[in-house]
Amino acid sequence: MTKKDNVHLETLLASGGRHPEDNYGIVNPPVYHASTVTSPTLAEWRARDFTKHITYGRMGTPTQKSLEEAVALVEGGDHAIAVSSGLASITTAISAFVESGDHILVSDSAYFPTRNFCNNVMAKYGVETTYYDPLIGGGISELLQDNTKVVLTEAPGSQTFEVQDIPAISAAAHARGAVVINDNTWGTPLYFRSFEKGVDVSVHAATKYIVGHSDAMLGIIVTTEEHYEKILMNFRYWGQHAAPDDCYLGLRGLRTMGVRLRQHQENALTMANWLKTRPEVTRVLFPALPDDPGHELWKRDFEGACGLFGLTLDKHHDDTALGAMLDGMELFAMGASWGGYESLILPGKPIRTATTWESTGTLLRLHVGLEHPDDLIADLEAGLDRLAAAAG
Repeated sequence: MTKKDNVHLETLLASGGRHPEDNYGIVNPPVYHASTVTSPTLAEWRARDFTKHITYGRMGTPTQKSLEEAVALVEGGDHAIAVSSGLASITTAISAFVESGDHILVSDSAYFPTRNFCNNVMAKYGVETTYYDPLIGGGISELLQDNTKVVLTEAPGSQTFEVQDIPAISAAAHARGAVVINDNTWGTPLYFRSFEKGVDVSVHAATKYIVGHSDAMLGIIVTTEEHYEKILMNFRYWGQHAAPDDCYLGLRGLRTMGVRLRQHQENALTMANWLKTRPEVTRVLFPALPDDPGHELWKRDFEGACGLFGLTLDKHHDDTALGAMLDGMELFAMGASWGGYESLILPGKPIRTATTWESTGTLLRLHVGLEHPDDLIADLEAGLDRLAAAAG
């Protein structure tokens, strides 16, 4: 399906990237496992264009192209590129725009592997990173230098869930010729309209809500016509590739993302409001709550919320007390990642260099899955009771 202005996003989720007429009328694009792609004539071999044609497995298969088309349609970008992981989407996008001697700005609340890449890879190649207060808004203009090529945003921020004023940051960045890359994994292509907010490149850990079933590693880069070829060439230089089976799982997940996200949001709001009643909880970090500091920006810029949020406890608990709570959980499992159907819980420890994360108690990150909220509440209630008993 091609882009149509009068079609709702839910319809694009269900129909984007589907071409049954090319596959014997089959509704879902098949999984193409490919390395070698042959040409019948020398003329066709000479005329190959990897930006448009299927030329080699690593450059993309019809399965990958279907996923890319669908995600770009939903988010409102001109093109998308599927890569091997969410981190690969970030590293491929950033490195497409910089060279030795350049400078980038990165939100101090960004995903830790992003910081790792900037500090240990970009620095090695002579690219300087400055971390900025995620709440800086248009004040970021004071940090922009003549050699600033990229401003990386993430809203809400990892672990601490600050909402950035991305339109203001984008306006300031564009005034100085910098490209804005936004990590839109939390907002998803459905709930944050990146290109309407001034973003140039939107990156996703599609492993999360796009796949939605905790069974594939996948990243997506969505961008405009202006920046597509530069990112595509960098994708090729780095030898990036998205596995065909994972692309298929991404397409499968995309079809139901709308209904899943609505349930994740409903469950998360139920859990967040219940947690606010618990004496052990001093703060719930969830922009969808009216009393959250980022709520007004979230309400202005987002179409909804997902199931990921944080909370702080009344004091810093040692591992004995935390273990008493977490080791006995029956529904909230401890595990990295999020966005799947299952609920998860992990202790957090934000790393900051430009700002200070201050909390009087332990930080926990919750992903609220698709289980019934009454059962999730019972699980957390029992866990908090164990915590209180162990803490004395």
